[in-house]
Amino acid sequence: MLNSYYQVGGSLNRSQPSYVKRDADSALTEALKKGEFCYVLNSRQMGKSSLRVRAMQQLKNEGLRCAAIDITKIGNNVSPEAWYKGFADELLRVLSLSRKVNLKDWWLERDTATPVQRLGLLIEEVLLLDSVKPLAIFIDEIDSTIKLDGIKDDFFAFIRACYNERVDKDCYNRLTFCLLGVATPSDLIADKTRTPFNIGRAIALTGFTFEEAKDALTRGLEGKVDDPEGVLKEVLDWTGGQPFLTQKLCDIVVNYGEGSNPNISELVRTRIIDNWEGQDEPEHLRTIRDRILINEQNTSRLLGLYRRVLGSEVAADASPEQMELRLSGLVVKRDGCLEVYNDIYRAIFDRGWIEAELNKLRPYSEAISGWLKSGRKDTSRLLRGEALEEALEWGREKNLSAEDYAFLSESQEADRQEERQAREILERANQEAKF
Repeated sequence: MLNSYYQVGGSLNRSQPSYVKRDADSALTEALKKGEFCYVLNSRQMGKSSLRVRAMQQLKNEGLRCAAIDITKIGNNVSPEAWYKGFADELLRVLSLSRKVNLKDWWLERDTATPVQRLGLLIEEVLLLDSVKPLAIFIDEIDSTIKLDGIKDDFFAFIRACYNERVDKDCYNRLTFCLLGVATPSDLIADKTRTPFNIGRAIALTGFTFEEAKDALTRGLEGKVDDPEGVLKEVLDWTGGQPFLTQKLCDIVVNYGEGSNPNISELVRTRIIDNWEGQDEPEHLRTIRDRILINEQNTSRLLGLYRRVLGSEVAADASPEQMELRLSGLVVKRDGCLEVYNDIYRAIFDRGWIEAELNKLRPYSEAISGWLKSGRKDTSRLLRGEALEEALEWGREKNLSAEDYAFLSESQEADRQEERQAREILERANQEAKF
């Protein structure tokens, strides 16, 4: 029977011994106790939901009420009326108020108000009157609102409005929100005059450090390896502290390591890197891959940026492609630069993988590969005529990489130059024919 000290994937419950406390744990609970609006936006499987579970438990122990809403349960293909009513229903359910309030009747009695106004009235007239205890509403999977055209802007503006109400209505000082998901603030709402994110607090969720992970994670290695701390350091060297991979590799060491001094590098190679798509259970690496490849319009540019990160130092900025690459989890911002998150990702998502994926996308993959290999000097590889027109049409609505744009630009220039030369030859021939 496999050892189950470590949990690979999913939210870690309150009693899970391998939960690693980070700076984010205390930062989040302290901020929410002060009534601050908080948001935890990061890539998948970084421990956001586990952080929420622990924060809620601590806040409840200290006398706060907590409500956790997973808005994927409400759905995307619904009207604003149905969505806000669904959100209200979830609030009543998780706060055990469904029997106290007949939402169907309550909602109909206020049908002159807009759906978002009715949600506000429910919070003010029911939730904040039901108890004098502070209320923290956690909203998970907040990125699912990106698809809610006609809803999301008003919803985030509503959260901001709740904070503005504190000036006139003291009860709103007992209400706060925490949003969690895979997005950037600008993905969720673009209007800076209505966004709550410029009045909120971002909670940074970073990878495990050795000091943070030592107590929780070495316990599962005791009795299995001679040097639990040394093994954990090797694990972190490979995972970069990425929570999912760290739990997984520790679990692999315990269940598949040979002897009391297991070869960590060999375990990484055989149990994670080799045939990685087949061994990726629960899914993690495929999630990263799919995040990069899912939108073909941006894939080429993301792959081009990632290739630069693999090869050299890239200064971090807030450009859409950098933020998207960071949200995939593949790269991380460290000391003002983008870096590959860890050596496992570097081994799997290497230059060969990049080229293979780019070649699947480009109708001119062979030509650009030859051009790049020649140091951009082999002009015979450049496109002309119909092939160039087809390539330009293919790339018209896409965000291509710098290499693609350079190749197509050089191809256009070469095509124009050859047309000019052909015209000049024809003109000379016509002039000579006159004589």
